[in-house]
Amino acid sequence: MHIIKRILASFSVPCVLFGFLFFAASLTPSLIPRGPMVQGVLGGLVMALGYLVARIVGLLWRAGDLPQLTGQTARLTMWGLTIVVVSFLGWTVASSLTWQNALRAKMGLAPADALDLISILTAAVLTFAVVFLIMGVIEWLFWIVQKRLYRIMPPRRANVLAAVLVALILFVVTRDGLFDQAVRALDTSYETAQELFDAAPPPPDDPDVVGGANSLIDWASMGQPGRDFVTTGPDAAAISAFSGRPARTPIRVYVGRAQSETPSERSELALAELIRLGAFEREVLIVTSPTGTGWMDPGSHDPVEYMHNGDIATVSVQYSYLQSPLALILETRTGLDQATSLLETVHHYWKTLPKDDRPRLYAHGLSLGAWSSMYATNLFRLVDDPIDGAFWAGPPFPSGFWNYVQNARTPDSPWVLPTIGDGSLVRYASHYSDASTATANWGQMRIVFLQYSSDPIVFYDPYSLWRAPPWMNDPPAPDASEHIRFIPIVTQFQLALDMALAFGAPPGHGHSYYAQDYIAPWVQATAPTGWTDADTKRLKAHCDLGVQFGCKND
Repeated sequence: MHIIKRILASFSVPCVLFGFLFFAASLTPSLIPRGPMVQGVLGGLVMALGYLVARIVGLLWRAGDLPQLTGQTARLTMWGLTIVVVSFLGWTVASSLTWQNALRAKMGLAPADALDLISILTAAVLTFAVVFLIMGVIEWLFWIVQKRLYRIMPPRRANVLAAVLVALILFVVTRDGLFDQAVRALDTSYETAQELFDAAPPPPDDPDVVGGANSLIDWASMGQPGRDFVTTGPDAAAISAFSGRPARTPIRVYVGRAQSETPSERSELALAELIRLGAFEREVLIVTSPTGTGWMDPGSHDPVEYMHNGDIATVSVQYSYLQSPLALILETRTGLDQATSLLETVHHYWKTLPKDDRPRLYAHGLSLGAWSSMYATNLFRLVDDPIDGAFWAGPPFPSGFWNYVQNARTPDSPWVLPTIGDGSLVRYASHYSDASTATANWGQMRIVFLQYSSDPIVFYDPYSLWRAPPWMNDPPAPDASEHIRFIPIVTQFQLALDMALAFGAPPGHGHSYYAQDYIAPWVQATAPTGWTDADTKRLKAHCDLGVQFGCKND
């Protein structure tokens, strides 16, 4: 009870005023539309941050023994600031629903009927209270340590040492306590994956199918994502019905993480299975890196198999069981190592084959798979016998190669859809562009990026804490709000929340990539023989949202 009283006694009205300024700013739009509860949590969090910033500035001001306003001047200043903050808050509250509905309309969503200010304020107050309590406990801990140190050293030295000790305590507690508990909770992902192995359905009846009796790959160890990948998708009959000519059944090879201990062992097994199935006798071979869970997007792989009339093989190796955001944090190295090992192994064997009697070789990946695939595609290693191209969709913002290419854009081209040189090596596609336009024809290698202009996984910027992301300096994209404004600190948290919401955006927006937008980039990257614009339209009509964003394969 004494702690609560001490915390409440430190409550500062001017700091709350500054917090309200942050809350008002949080109502401005960002990349993804927000509902009332989500907006409330965001508002409460940034309000607490605004309060904290004001407290820190105040402490530093007093520590520097700088002059302070008193009397009538202080009261008038406070009233003036209050009027400014309340006016700004009133404007953002009145405009928020209009901003959100305008953004929803651009993404094809139905408009919200009302702002639901009660839900927003309730969530904001609860969130602020929790964060304020946590900050109060930390401040109380600082007081306790500070009080003990005052007995043995001068105040200034005690203050500095107390801050260092409290920071150290928090680091140890979160690292060895809360963080470890969180990771242990995430270990249930592994348990769930193992249950999928143990409860695997019977292997395929065809002994030559991956996972079948003659396969080198264990059916149960493939896990659910791998089994889905190799058993779904179009067969020769479905492709022939679409193309009107004899087709082949595509080859799909997938090695689960549970199959072997090391990335190299899994990669060698994948290569052996490719050789067994005759994958190097096909027209096209795609080396794909999956998402964190091992999922392979049928919206990407089904269409490219149709456009090559089934004369194609795809290989992938799983590196994690975690969702991509968790795999990005906890298993980054694992994904990079596995993607590199697989591409190196396949490329090394591919190089030994006659150039006129081997498949065209491509790298591919979506989201975290794009990041690891880019990392694996070492252009210096490939320079003596390069692959034919790459197609990467939704590359996460930390991707090194993507950042390098982005920063090489033509200065007057937009950040979300840049132009790279004459377009003979690298081109970009989006929901509104198919990568077909360039000042030069394609060269020997073709690299295509597919990125949605509203995808925060791609366009989040860690430096937006204090500076505007590059894309905010351009005119807004077709599915972006014209009311987006950079606000220090607030923009950072808006974009961070957008990343959590991105997977639930409508197809063609956020991080929801789907078949219709994969088709044209695959055409540009792999140049299917005899393919026409009419074929692209027919395939887009054939593919729909019915089967996990894939194509109708029956």
